[in-house]
Amino acid sequence: MKPPPSFRIPFPISTTLKGQPMLTIRLLAAATLLSLSTLTQAADSHAHAHDHEPLHGGIVTEVKDVDYELVAHHDVIQLHVRDHGKAVDLSQAAAKVTILSGTEKQEVELKPAGGYLEARGAFKTTNAKIVAAVMLPGKPTATVRFAVK
Repeated sequence: MKPPPSFRIPFPISTTLKGQPMLTIRLLAAATLLSLSTLTQAADSHAHAHDHEPLHGGIVTEVKDVDYELVAHHDVIQLHVRDHGKAVDLSQAAAKVTILSGTEKQEVELKPAGGYLEARGAFKTTNAKIVAAVMLPGKPTATVRFAVK
């Protein structure tokens, strides 16, 4: 197929790959590489957007861009919450924590205590799996899972 006489291409188009113009194949390849590099950069920028390191000596789990840090000892359980690195106001929040240690199950209510949620008592947290249902005002309940060693 010849292009119309008023339309001139400044470089030759050779046909390969089942009659597809080589220019189309090259443009498709370039567009694919560009989109893949953009996706890689986007994923990389999210990975470094905020730090997921524990600030209070606990275990950090991220759920929907919110960091939950669990500090679990035999006599106190604390839950610190950060949204994109900034502390969340927990004055109206609450959490229900389920501690699974071996065959034992213990449920605990965490209440606001300054800048975190806390419960005091006797807890079997060694080698436990802990599930927290966190209720923040104006947000759906978040289920957060931790494995304590």
